[in-house]
Amino acid sequence: MKIIKIFLLFLFLCVVAKGQTKLPKRQIKFKNAFGVNAFEWDFLDGKNSLAINEVQLNAMKSFNAIRHYMDWEKLEQEEGRYSFNPTKSGGWNYDELYRRCKLDGIEVLACLKTIPKWLQATYPEDMRDADNVPLRFGKDFSDPRSYIEQAKVAFQYAARYGRNKKISRELLSVDERPRWNNDVQNTVKVGLNLIQYIECDNERDKWWKGPKAYQSGRQYAANLSAFYDGHKNTMGAGVGVKNADPTITVVMGGLAKPDVGYVREMIAWCRENRGLKKDGSVNLCWDIINFHYYTGDDSSPTGGEAGRGKAPELSNAGKVATSFVSFARSEANGIPVWLTETGYDVNQGSPLKAIPIGEKSALTTQADWLLRTALLNIRLGVERVFFYQSYDYNASLEGKFSSSGLINTDHSRKPATDFFVQASNLIGEYYYVKTLNSSPLVDLYKIDKNVAYVLVKPGEDGGSINYNLELIGVKSVKVCRPSAGLSKMTEEVVDVKNGKLNIFVTETPTFVLPIK
Repeated sequence: MKIIKIFLLFLFLCVVAKGQTKLPKRQIKFKNAFGVNAFEWDFLDGKNSLAINEVQLNAMKSFNAIRHYMDWEKLEQEEGRYSFNPTKSGGWNYDELYRRCKLDGIEVLACLKTIPKWLQATYPEDMRDADNVPLRFGKDFSDPRSYIEQAKVAFQYAARYGRNKKISRELLSVDERPRWNNDVQNTVKVGLNLIQYIECDNERDKWWKGPKAYQSGRQYAANLSAFYDGHKNTMGAGVGVKNADPTITVVMGGLAKPDVGYVREMIAWCRENRGLKKDGSVNLCWDIINFHYYTGDDSSPTGGEAGRGKAPELSNAGKVATSFVSFARSEANGIPVWLTETGYDVNQGSPLKAIPIGEKSALTTQADWLLRTALLNIRLGVERVFFYQSYDYNASLEGKFSSSGLINTDHSRKPATDFFVQASNLIGEYYYVKTLNSSPLVDLYKIDKNVAYVLVKPGEDGGSINYNLELIGVKSVKVCRPSAGLSKMTEEVVDVKNGKLNIFVTETPTFVLPIK
């Protein structure tokens, strides 16, 4: 009898898995590909960290979303003492930061990362590192209860910035102690409805940091189970994001090495330790799969260890994106997939550099390649893209990630950001339908009864392709091309002859919109 039951369960799970591969395709808006990794000081005034700097905010409006790198210590500088406005570490006003982002249509993914100094202090002096696994020294990496401190601060954050107002005030606390006389005091707030997405740490597969900072897929799943819902509500009150607000979306930490095998380990742990839902699917403790990929030397685990950057279509970027989207649909209940770090440097000493091509500077090539990275990922089913990062760390450095910023020090836009703004303004609300041709690439986007075509030559030699775009019943079109230094693409009205538009397609994407 036991064997029969196991066989029937196996058949049921096979049916569920098979059904997941037939999930309906989501409509992915083009504008969802224009997020950026950012910090609170990209918005708040350095001279008055409680107030928004309007010039800086105006620059950040270039992006539809930010991934807010948020150090745990900002929220809990001392154990059990939480602060948000002002944060006791740094004195930042998160309430105002998030309020203005929502007011100006900037979606926020809050990435809670690193460990505070009081938690580092539990480690031997030679092992103290902000990037350590988020638990006390000596705790079991495989036990959800080891991560209770992180799960508690996640609860406090979600209770404040989520939308659930029906939380017992007894579970909420802030550090009311002023820093000095007449200082602004933290006060308890609940259900501000400012944050929809929260990410549990950043790149927990930190193999380069050694055992103190690396989690296997199974260990990270245990961590997530605490963070998500207090390991199915077994860790007491005031623990876990979903116990503060069930509607908040929990994003798994972006993987430095984009390998679906890591996520498969996470799912196996959940099957064993969280069980199945009523529909037979695994009770996962995250809502979105998240990976990182920099389009450089594809011989490395992450891309970009040597050499230079590559045009996205010529790299493994498409292969990696496809592997995650296919995996999500077949093995992870069809949950969305996000890419939260990607980009190119412009310093020609970086192994992630965008290169000059013909008369194009490295900055212009960066603009081409980043816009094409957005197109590639949407084409393959990745539902959000966040580029690294808002400002250069130090453009004079030759190392990776130092010159990948998208805004100049004077808060003006770089060419890539001009391209983002122009493309988002033109067809940001359109959603991807299908790809009509591969060389050149021709993507069809649609909203209501309106369509748009995006054409690009997938190369890096500066050439072009002559192409006949079929447009039956269309008399004329707007041909729009991105241009650095402008807020709007250059436009040309062109007549369609005999149902076809003859057009030269270059390595800078061209947008074609039929005129009714």
